[in-house]
Amino acid sequence: MNSQTLIGYAIMAVVIILVFWLRSRRSDRPIRNKGFNMLIPVVILLVVFGFSISSLMHIPNQPFHAPALWEDLCAVVLGAVLGSIMLYHTGYEKREDGEVYGKPNKNFKYVLIAIIVIRVVLSQYLKSLNYTEFTTLTMVMAYVYICVWRIGSFVKYRKELAKNLSQV
Repeated sequence: MNSQTLIGYAIMAVVIILVFWLRSRRSDRPIRNKGFNMLIPVVILLVVFGFSISSLMHIPNQPFHAPALWEDLCAVVLGAVLGSIMLYHTGYEKREDGEVYGKPNKNFKYVLIAIIVIRVVLSQYLKSLNYTEFTTLTMVMAYVYICVWRIGSFVKYRKELAKNLSQV
């Protein structure tokens, strides 16, 4: 294992810890701003990934190779499947105070770990791809995954909110 791989795993570990920490804090507070905060990562990642792809296109002494269409489609399908799994395990509930909260999910940590293992295994399998192609495919998969999960979560939240408003 080289130092670049170790750094990647360290960053992944920090992200996992942050996700678990933020997830544990989330159940203590109601969802605010009519749930629009759920959509912020979709916009931020679009900008970040756009800059990342732009910088990949300008690496000295390394030509940029866009992935083939079928590879992009595979990344989109895999991202949609992983996002759907996360969306299935995401729920919301109205509590005694009349506010809507994220439902605690005991399986969340297992689902997240399974998704990370799948991504690591696939990254080892796809190492034969060009660095820029692999990075682009990973970003496409991650973006679709987050879009499906966050937009779907927003829709689920809004349905729960509408259901609670109609009961009042």
